[in-house]
Amino acid sequence: MADAGLSEELSKLHSSSFGWALSCCRRDRAEAEDVIQETYFKVLSGKARFDGRSAFRTWLFGVIRLTGLERRRWRFSRRREVTTAEPPDVPSSEPRVDRETREALTKALERLSERQREVLHLTFYEGLTVEEAAAIMRVSVGSARTHYERGKASLLVMLQKEGIERP
Repeated sequence: MADAGLSEELSKLHSSSFGWALSCCRRDRAEAEDVIQETYFKVLSGKARFDGRSAFRTWLFGVIRLTGLERRRWRFSRRREVTTAEPPDVPSSEPRVDRETREALTKALERLSERQREVLHLTFYEGLTVEEAAAIMRVSVGSARTHYERGKASLLVMLQKEGIERP
């Protein structure tokens, strides 16, 4: 893919890419901005190369996820404390709900396992299939389906405990 085409694709996917980066960074906006910047540098410099074996979006989300994991490992290896920023305003790709429901959902998502949180973000917020999410997460489709089903069930229980009912 030529540099101009690459920049155009990154621009088209920026909003959803940033939403995914936020999810990978536990809603820490500053960390997500760093991950996106580092990801774009990798892609545009050729350190990360798209080989066409998957959709560009699937590949890009995989690069974002791995970049986030690299940053987390680096941060923990230096034992620096990181404060978690308040969740940002809801991006346009996320459903509009009242503040109480959004806060309850954010807290419930934080209590899920990392894999459950990742697969739910990719399927609900990014509109990907479980199979595409599995490719990004580098797990089997069966494993992704298990995390998806368990995550949905856990979310439902947690939200019902908070008094949030299904729409």
